[in-house]
Amino acid sequence: MKRFLIPSSSSSEQSEVSGSSEKKEDGKRKTKYRKYDDRYLDCGFTCVQVNNEKRPHCVIYFKVLALESMLPSKLKLHLESLHPHMVGKPREFFQRKLTEAKLQKTTFSKQAKVNSNALLSSYKVAYRVAQCKKPHTIAEELILPAAVDMVPIMLGEDAGKQLLKVPLSNNTISRRINDMADDINDQLICNLKGKDFALQLDEATDNQKDTHLICYVRFVNEKKIVEDLLFCKEMKGGTTGQDLSAVVDDFMVQNQIDWERCVGVCTDGGRSMAGCYQGLQARIRSKAPNAIWTHCKIHREALAAGNLSEELHNILKIVTKVINIIKTRPMKARFFAKLCEDMGAEHSCLLFYSSSRWLSLGNSLLRVYEFRNEIYSYLHDDEHCFADKFIDADFLIQMAFVSDLFEKLNTLNKSLKGNNTNILQLSDKVSGFKKKSHPLERQCKQR
Repeated sequence: MKRFLIPSSSSSEQSEVSGSSEKKEDGKRKTKYRKYDDRYLDCGFTCVQVNNEKRPHCVIYFKVLALESMLPSKLKLHLESLHPHMVGKPREFFQRKLTEAKLQKTTFSKQAKVNSNALLSSYKVAYRVAQCKKPHTIAEELILPAAVDMVPIMLGEDAGKQLLKVPLSNNTISRRINDMADDINDQLICNLKGKDFALQLDEATDNQKDTHLICYVRFVNEKKIVEDLLFCKEMKGGTTGQDLSAVVDDFMVQNQIDWERCVGVCTDGGRSMAGCYQGLQARIRSKAPNAIWTHCKIHREALAAGNLSEELHNILKIVTKVINIIKTRPMKARFFAKLCEDMGAEHSCLLFYSSSRWLSLGNSLLRVYEFRNEIYSYLHDDEHCFADKFIDADFLIQMAFVSDLFEKLNTLNKSLKGNNTNILQLSDKVSGFKKKSHPLERQCKQR
């Protein structure tokens, strides 16, 4: 019976040689396996570490065997059964295979690193192109060739060749920009959900006569006020309050944003925006009962600035007509630019006035007043009836007054813009401007 309970010394030694003996440690059975020996390379095997275990690794087919296969007999059986044509090869043959495998692994790793760096570089260039608002083709036509020309000179030919791996085609840059825009939008929507927010909406028309609805959002995230562009959608059809509301509502539903969280809406005074029954703000407030509508302070300031007396309004009409006389014809514009150059003027052209560009009126008036001598010479040579206006002292005084007035209004308009502003700050700035204008008004009346 003892031979069944106590193992013999010979069987114990044999178990240690085979590496399969078992013993108990802390009540758990632990199995010992043979360690890798450098002589196993004669059978075409090296070792790799998998899950903190060194397992046999075939250098021919790169197959990793189980830990129990770390025995000379099993390794030799694997070689004879799967690679019979390799049996009898010298050790140098398998050593060469092992070196080739390591070199191939290093090459793949290096190639993967270069590709990831090229991808990151492509995104960096696309970000720059989007920031500068340049055509997408500029990356492939200008940026990449310029970089390829500079880098070999500064860093060597090998570094220059690496730049050719950066994908910068027109479609690639477009995809990169769209990917970054989608990612930024997803982050914004994720931060917005579940928080109270306010919207600021405006309808604008670009130089291609396309109408867009622009929406900004403001909310509190991690005790900080966040202001960002929520969306800019092109209006395919009309621009009534119903059409604008449909675009905004589709965006909210698509991104699963709760209307009840909307606490404020800011628009201009247009009927489609500010209408109390069919306007956009009325339709939004019907879905968000807690929302408070406010009229844009900058728009109100621009409306008030356009309310001039008849006398000053006539000054603006004459100035606008003079600008159109010179600017509408290319030949006249070239002659006027040549005249300004000969007379040593600081600028060479006038500025157009557009009623939709609130700052353009003040800039146009200031430029005309600076060019009063050049304009008189040009109109006098052209025998135009407005030439005498620019040597009339009363007209020049009134034009100077209007120019200074709109310069101050432009300064006020710019101060009302920017991030992290609120209606209290804007009201204080407008009130301060009104108080400063009272002394000027009294001085004008006295004169």
